[in-house]
Amino acid sequence: MAQEAQSEAVAAMAMPSGNTGQSSVDRASSTDNPEVLAERCDYLYRRITPAVIATIALSLLLHAFLWRTRPGPLLMFWQVTVVVLGAGLWLLGWAYRRDKAKGAIDPEVWVRRAAIGALALGTGWGYAAAVFFPGGEQEQIFIAFVVALVATGGLPMFSTVWWVYALYAAGVMIPFNVVLFAYGTENFRVLGAAVPTLYVANVLTAYQLGRVFAAAYGLRGAYRKLWDDNAEINAQLASQLDDLLEAHRAVQAYDRKLSLFSERAPIAVFEVDPNATIHDMNPAAENLFGYAAHELVGRNGITMLFPSDDRAQTEQWWRDFVAEGKPTTIVAERCLRRDELELTCEWTLTPLVDEEDSVTSIVIQGRDITHQRESERMRSEFTSTLSHELRTPLTSILGSLQLLRSGVLGELDKDQDEITEIAERNGQRLLDLINEVLDIEKIESGRVVLVPETVEVDEFVADSVRLNQGFADRFTVTLRLVGELPKVKVRGDRKRLMQIMTNLLSNAAKFSPPNETVEVLCTRKDGRVQLVVADRGPGIPETFRGKIFGRFAQADSTDSRIRGGTGLGLAICKRLIEMMQGRIGFNPREGGGTEFWFELPVMRDEDEETGGAQRILVTEHDTVAAEYLAMVLGKAGYSVDMAPDASTSRALLGRWQYAMWMVDRNLRDVDDTVSLIAEMHHRLIDTKIVMLMSLRSEQATIEEPSRHGIVGWLMKNEPRQRVLEVVEGAIGPAPAPAEAPA
Repeated sequence: MAQEAQSEAVAAMAMPSGNTGQSSVDRASSTDNPEVLAERCDYLYRRITPAVIATIALSLLLHAFLWRTRPGPLLMFWQVTVVVLGAGLWLLGWAYRRDKAKGAIDPEVWVRRAAIGALALGTGWGYAAAVFFPGGEQEQIFIAFVVALVATGGLPMFSTVWWVYALYAAGVMIPFNVVLFAYGTENFRVLGAAVPTLYVANVLTAYQLGRVFAAAYGLRGAYRKLWDDNAEINAQLASQLDDLLEAHRAVQAYDRKLSLFSERAPIAVFEVDPNATIHDMNPAAENLFGYAAHELVGRNGITMLFPSDDRAQTEQWWRDFVAEGKPTTIVAERCLRRDELELTCEWTLTPLVDEEDSVTSIVIQGRDITHQRESERMRSEFTSTLSHELRTPLTSILGSLQLLRSGVLGELDKDQDEITEIAERNGQRLLDLINEVLDIEKIESGRVVLVPETVEVDEFVADSVRLNQGFADRFTVTLRLVGELPKVKVRGDRKRLMQIMTNLLSNAAKFSPPNETVEVLCTRKDGRVQLVVADRGPGIPETFRGKIFGRFAQADSTDSRIRGGTGLGLAICKRLIEMMQGRIGFNPREGGGTEFWFELPVMRDEDEETGGAQRILVTEHDTVAAEYLAMVLGKAGYSVDMAPDASTSRALLGRWQYAMWMVDRNLRDVDDTVSLIAEMHHRLIDTKIVMLMSLRSEQATIEEPSRHGIVGWLMKNEPRQRVLEVVEGAIGPAPAPAEAPA
């Protein structure tokens, strides 16, 4: 770039002056160009000192030549005048240099000042020619020679600005030309006629010299700018090279980190191409499958990573996945190791795309979940053991103890009754513990199914107080309703709501002092109903308040021995309330004690009839997938019910009218989901059906899906935007929440 700019500047300087098109340097050399004008001005003032010295020296020479033939006072007057004019011009140059050092220079002003000084100096010489010319012929010839020398000598001094020289030469030649005609001989008169020609020739010469000077200045400026540009480009290149080097180092560091992460990662990592050919794998993958990397690189990974009885269907799923180019997560049930041991693996597939959104490779990360599945199976067996092998006989034991205390087998004496009562009470505590452990295990595993129904709040609260008063009597505590109960309805699982109220009321009774009253009040505000259970117990310590809803949480370990309890009740209540779109919490009570409360949305009349215009049922046995869909839809404003199987779906569809039913293509308790849809056809008149699938190929297993009311298909791990796009396209966006009437 710098060489091209330099070539352009030189070519512009080489262009003939007569060219009608003004070159870039010509434009730069015009007096309108401040930089060139400043250079001309500076050149003028740099020549002032030599001009003053030459003027004084030449004046002394003329003075020495004429001092015998011309009056002494007149010569002295002229000599002083020349010295004064020279000194004035020198002072002007000094002032210029001073202002230039300060940086306060206006070239136009200083050129005009130089022109005045040059005119004054030229006029001084013209005055000498006019005064001293009359006389002998020898002196006249010498004076004419001096005048010509002075006029011509001004060219190198003032020609950078041609009109300055024109003024100077006019001051010298005009008076001399007048005396030539007045006092000169015939030959001098002929010379006088040629003086204007000489003047014009000198001025033209000054003009041309000025153009040359300006062009030279312009070229120098162009070279200077070219040098600056070149320096700037070099600086930019150096900076870019530094940035590139830094980026290269960052890429190398990132590559090292990525390689280290892949090598040291505890999970298996494969890199495959769009054809599923394995290109690379990490040591964890070698350990997982028992193959060395060189044994698998270059082989097709579909058979090993995604085993299936239908190879063609798996390959079609792979092609669909590559074409879509979106990350996905799948579970492969039967991955075969080298030693023929079958593994269950969870794979996360992340496509890498180029600028054209074409998949270049796929990074597959996987982990062995065989032991996790085995742990889940063992936990399920343990739960079953608790349920059948412990709870069933314990129920019989409690029944027998209650029969003994009732006197069926005869009256018991006081000691026998006390022992039987202790056995019954501790047996009940053990049964409560088993039930709560089963509940929390079911909640955490996602196997708790809520069957919502319309619940009259006033009747429900009154029933809960009445049914729990017997338990409170054991602690000589009274349960009392405070205020008028609002006539509102909520949508919830009545059995689970009663479990929550029983837990809160029993806790309040156990921790209240004897002969105290537990107050129960219910209020409605902003479309929600709040139930409060207030006791006069010891309260909750400040350090324990953040743990109150945790599992096995009790403020004082002695409480479990004195009052009974497992510390699981509040954790169960919190999870159940949240599953019903509610909130639970507590507040310290003025005067001592604690207020536990929970809130639920008030059910509107139209919701009671239709189940909610935008209510969605999600039938999915995979708890993670179901909760993900519920979260996405709930955040968007839809109301969501979840069912893990076909039997629960039948109950919910029989009770409520849903706007959409999102159902898994493969449910465990029915042979075919399509048959379940046909069975519930009479309840799905206005319900849109969206099928949930694990593989894209499942979409081809239903012919004419619209005939069954299926309006869309979704992968279980679709991104949020895609889920909402399908739902809103079928039933419209969720309406803005409306405040319930007071």
